[in-house]
Amino acid sequence: MMRMMMSAEEVLIPDDRAFSRFRGECQSEEGWSVTYNRNNICVWIQMLQEEKSLHRIKCRMLCKDIPAETMYDVLHDIEYRRKWDVNVIETFDIGKLTVNADVGYYSWKCPKPLKNRDVITLRSWLPMGNDYIIMNYSVKHAKYPPKKDLVRAVSIQTGYLIQHTGPTSCTLTYLAQVDPRGSLPRWVVNKSSQLLAPKAMKRISKACLRYPEWKQKHSPGFKPWLFPEQNPLSSIPLSELCIQHADSLENIDESSLSESKDERAEHSDDEGNN
Repeated sequence: MMRMMMSAEEVLIPDDRAFSRFRGECQSEEGWSVTYNRNNICVWIQMLQEEKSLHRIKCRMLCKDIPAETMYDVLHDIEYRRKWDVNVIETFDIGKLTVNADVGYYSWKCPKPLKNRDVITLRSWLPMGNDYIIMNYSVKHAKYPPKKDLVRAVSIQTGYLIQHTGPTSCTLTYLAQVDPRGSLPRWVVNKSSQLLAPKAMKRISKACLRYPEWKQKHSPGFKPWLFPEQNPLSSIPLSELCIQHADSLENIDESSLSESKDERAEHSDDEGNN
């Protein structure tokens, strides 16, 4: 097994200790501040650089009617993500590294008037007993440089812990430390933790409830995350990748931007619907 510790440019695939460490961070509450706690969803924030609004966010959702296996499938299924993830602009797999690691591209819409972001990540996954972990961090690939109309963000550590709590129930924890490359206004952090994160968790929950029926009509036996022999991706060598350092990317200052009227109106509508 390879170590998770990374030298200046060396890309390594997470080992069992890295997964265990991530699991521990998902379960720890020390040093975190609760920003939202209702309807079986709790959100925490850990500020890292106040002046840039750089932070970590953690969300936990109790799912009484979703098996852990279904949650794991939904978070893996890239075709289904294009259907339920309203924030996605484009997402695709680039290549596989091992039976439980690959490289992929994801771009997403940010709250207006911020610029939209994208990332290239090394993603790895591991079943641990009845539980599952999916996690990623940013890498560079020569064929996928930053785009002019998007800001290349950096995932320092992002992932999901899915814990089996019963035959038809589970707990989902999402932990993310992403450098958005720029100084964000404080309202973005507040909105992320108090509105966008809970909303995203609810969306995942709804997607899980609809997944069995959808999957029956869309290649029901095709689950390469469970059956590696089904994976159609070409293998890429680790040597084609290097660590994506935040310092090497464009750094934009959006700290003075105000939330757009459209975003505020949508915020009000959502609050009214809750």
